[in-house]
Amino acid sequence: MYKITDYTKQKAKSLGVVVKPSKNRSKKIDVFNKSGEKIASVGAYGMKDYPTYMKLEKERKVEAGTANKRRKLYKQRHKKDRHNKGSAGFYADKLLW
Repeated sequence: MYKITDYTKQKAKSLGVVVKPSKNRSKKIDVFNKSGEKIASVGAYGMKDYPTYMKLEKERKVEAGTANKRRKLYKQRHKKDRHNKGSAGFYADKLLW
């Protein structure tokens, strides 16, 4: 099970949503609105995200700057779906990157 990071919790709070570990084994988190209705399941389980890369940098398991490089590549790769407010791509971008 994916452990939701403080980074993601803070981002969720600023977006006005609630995040919980996903019940879908292939996803990291489930996103809910304030009423408790599920909006989306985001983040491919097993893939790294920005907070994970930051942790690896801190532990010196990856080169400094890797997190920002990976973030830039993610945003380029997902430029079509990450701007659709309310979509899974939007929440993945805002919460995990």
